[in-house]
Amino acid sequence: MTATTSPRDPLTPRGLAGKLMAVVRPEFRASELRFASDDPVFGGRVCRVSHCTRIAHGRGLCQGHHQRWRGEGRPDLESYLATTDPQWRRARPNGKCALDGCGYGVARSGLCALHAQRWHKAGRPDLTTWSARAERAAAPKTPCLIEHCDLWPRATSVFCHTHHNTWRVHGNGPVAEFAAAFVTATESAGGTITLEQLPPGLRLEIAYGLQCRSDERATVTRPTVVMLAVRVLAAAGAASLLEQPEEHWRSLIGPTKSNAQSFISFTYRKLEDLAEGEGWEAEYPRDRWRLRRLGFPGDNILRFDQIPQPVLRDLAKRWIRWRLASGVHLDVARRGIRALTRFAQFCDAVGIEELPGIDRALLERYLADLSAERWRDQFKSGHLGQLTSFFQAIRIHQWDQRLPATAMFFPDDHPQRPELPPRALSEQVMAQVEHPDNLARFTNPAYRLTTLILIRCGLRVSDALKLPPDCVVADSDGAPYLRYFNHKMKREALVPIDEELRALLDQQRAERASAACLFPRPSKNPDGIMPVSSSTYRLALYRWLEHCDVRDETRAPVHFTPHQWRHTLGTRLINRDVPQEVVRKILDHDSPLMTAHYANSRELHQVNALSLVA
Repeated sequence: MTATTSPRDPLTPRGLAGKLMAVVRPEFRASELRFASDDPVFGGRVCRVSHCTRIAHGRGLCQGHHQRWRGEGRPDLESYLATTDPQWRRARPNGKCALDGCGYGVARSGLCALHAQRWHKAGRPDLTTWSARAERAAAPKTPCLIEHCDLWPRATSVFCHTHHNTWRVHGNGPVAEFAAAFVTATESAGGTITLEQLPPGLRLEIAYGLQCRSDERATVTRPTVVMLAVRVLAAAGAASLLEQPEEHWRSLIGPTKSNAQSFISFTYRKLEDLAEGEGWEAEYPRDRWRLRRLGFPGDNILRFDQIPQPVLRDLAKRWIRWRLASGVHLDVARRGIRALTRFAQFCDAVGIEELPGIDRALLERYLADLSAERWRDQFKSGHLGQLTSFFQAIRIHQWDQRLPATAMFFPDDHPQRPELPPRALSEQVMAQVEHPDNLARFTNPAYRLTTLILIRCGLRVSDALKLPPDCVVADSDGAPYLRYFNHKMKREALVPIDEELRALLDQQRAERASAACLFPRPSKNPDGIMPVSSSTYRLALYRWLEHCDVRDETRAPVHFTPHQWRHTLGTRLINRDVPQEVVRKILDHDSPLMTAHYANSRELHQVNALSLVA
């Protein structure tokens, strides 16, 4: 595939080379890197052949056993596993001369070179008759120099026939070095990454990517995946990854090799971060903040380059930096940028470039312009709330004294928000969801336990999936509670649980004793520190609902979000005459007004029930 992107100025000045030399550790600078099969990042599953400790690839077999299985005509895999030699091909004994008492290696016709030559000169008589009277050579004092080979060495060599030929193919180097390297390669149970085909600068860049992968321990990277990327880079004649855009290399690798693409993208971004610098001092002056350089997970970007006015752009960056430093959630900060970007573009359209032009008259014009948007009233109100927060921050922190005092929105400017209908699920739906037979249909017990936590404790799904292993605590009377971190309120909270749920949580903890969280991600998670994502659980939930054929009162298939279980718990508690203050503490609401919504939901449910009866 030929890339269509044009080259750019390389970001590989002497400064980056010096930085790489300073940060890449010696163990990653070798041209050939070897990793054990149990390496948490570059290792993997062990070959299914008993006593073989090499990394598994196709069919659960290491590369050597997989090739042998294919060469034998792809026999029944279980029979092959039970009968094949566990040794790797290079460690298996070489062929021995067919003549009894001769220890030389096979050269041709099943005989060593000496006996094959004599047999051919004799006219190739019957081998059994001829071998009985053939002359045998005296055994040498030492066998082949290769440690695991017991064949006799050739007369002019320290290696047997086969290993002598291998030594010649590899350039007739020092025999001791070849023998040691051969044994190391044979006994290596892991994978090998060879970088010698790359130029020195690019080799150091890939080494840096491998080192970062190893240090982060966030995903598994097979050596075969890395070698695929290395071959593409070598074929392209690249001197540095940063001499072309990231998409150039991804297009060369191709979409079918997504793992190799991911490794190249990871390395590319790490090199960019190293070249351009990390931290607030380096990132703040830019108009596009890469949040990974500021310590945030993922590869999110906050964009200020769409704010036309320099003064508003500078104030926006100052405002967002302050909000992030004060603990505001990233999504809230992103909503603030979107609101301010739209407002700034409106100001640009009407000719407002400086703060003194932002007065009440302008805001009234903006309200009229905003009313034309086909947004829900909730979005419009949130939009105005973000702008209000921006104006207040400028005044409170005295960032710019030129902002007019009349630049403010009033409560009457916000759209009137109607009372939201209850989101609790009906008892008919809940009866199907909570039925033991349906719960048993979860293929993953962790998802079943997560569902029970959401139903009985009312946690938000992201909080439930991030539970630590020691999440169960007891009060002075021994009553169990679930302790979790309420990310919305940024505090720890407790919710009472029953004994059945306590036992299930203890069982999950025992089964995941080595993990750092209660529900670790099942793949690409070497140290068990990454929890299952909420999107993964939602997909499993929706598959489960379809499999269980859960239907509502109208016999239509049910579709709901995990958060509705939180509303369902609040409504159930209110319907059972649990005091609102108790419900507020169970759900860890910050305001009684939110809990009061469930009391209103109770009245609405009663009206709906009466209408159904009528």
